[in-house]
Order: sequence, then structure tokens, then C-alpha cells
Amino acid sequence: MTSNTNTLEREKGILIVLSGPSGVGKGTVCTSLRKSSPELIYSVSATTRTPRQGEVDGVNYFFKSHEQFKSMIENDDMLEWAEYVGNFYGTPRQFVEETLRSGKDVILEIEVQGALKVKQKFPEGVFIFLLPPSLNELENRIVSRGTETDESIRSRMSVAVEEMRLMEHYDYAIVNDHVETAGNKIKSILEAEHCKRERVFPKLMHWIGEVK
Repeated sequence: MTSNTNTLEREKGILIVLSGPSGVGKGTVCTSLRKSSPELIYSVSATTRTPRQGEVDGVNYFFKSHEQFKSMIENDDMLEWAEYVGNFYGTPRQFVEETLRSGKDVILEIEVQGALKVKQKFPEGVFIFLLPPSLNELENRIVSRGTETDESIRSRMSVAVEEMRLMEHYDYAIVNDHVETAGNKIKSILEAEHCKRERVFPKLMHWIGEVK
């Protein structure tokens, strides 16, 4: 028998896609995760808008010209993209795939429609839907921003209800009633996903194959 001491170490990373309705607290949960899990890599989006003061290319965004961005779309180099107020925003496929191949887990915080586009191109990802404790609480969070008109609030709530109906396309659902608790649940899901039989089995067979 060989004396090889290979163990079942993690190899390819996992893509976690976190989404949910506007106002549910996706950004707050991700900020908490950044502090508690610095090893978790956050997907950097690409945009055609002009960099703001202090923003660094490749850190805050990948800043692209309109021509570069359109070329990426044509070459299927975007997992998802959208146009907003004359500028393009999207998730570059190369950054995500290269990071995952390096063995690091990646989290992508994105709106529901964008998440469903990612799932079409990256079905092996783990999709998590973040829910508010209640619709009343969601409305209170939107109102507390102090930036929305009554009409805008009604519109956002209507969209939120429609988005919640799409939860069936996700793997997990987490109620964001406490930021740290929601973050811990995401970390638990990630650990469980790494222990799934279909992820471990190929590595196990490679290890067994080395036994003489």
C-alpha cells in the first residue's frame, strides 16, 4: 500500500448567490459577513459609469468602456447584466470562475432578476433568498430610509411581493430578523454544501485510486 498521505481537502470553491427584495438588508448582512468571514471573496461587478473619488478598479468595480462592456456581453463573458440610467452593470464570468478554481468561495449579492439569470448560466451555484420578518417590517425599513415617496414605497412593496413568489427557484430561504444570525446561517449553509456527497465523492475516488 502506498504511503501517500493525501487527505480530502477542499478544491473548487462554491458560488453563493444572495438575493431578496429591496430593503431586506442584503448589503447589511454581507457587510457583517465581510467582518466575520474575511476568507469569503465578494464578487466584483463591472460597470461603465465613471469611478467615484476613492474607488479602485478591480476592488470596488471593474471599470469598463461601453465598447468593452458590450464586447463582454457578445462574448458571453457576463453571468448577468443590466442597463441603468445610461450605464451598464454586470457580473464578469472570468472573475467568478477563476476565484472558484483557486479554491475560494465567492458570494454574489444581487437583485432577484439578476440571480435568476446567473442560475441559468451557473446552476451549480448555491442560491439563498433573504426574507424580511414580515411585510410590515419590510415597509418600515424602506420608509426609514427617508428617500422614497409614497408612490415609490407602494411600487417597491408590489415588486417585493412578486419577487417573493420566485423563491421557489432558490435552494435556501433565510429570514433576516437579526443580521448576525442571518450571517451565521449563511456560513452554516456553506459548510454543509462543502460536505455534500456529490462534492466529496470525486475527491474520495481520486484518493482511493492512489492506493496500491
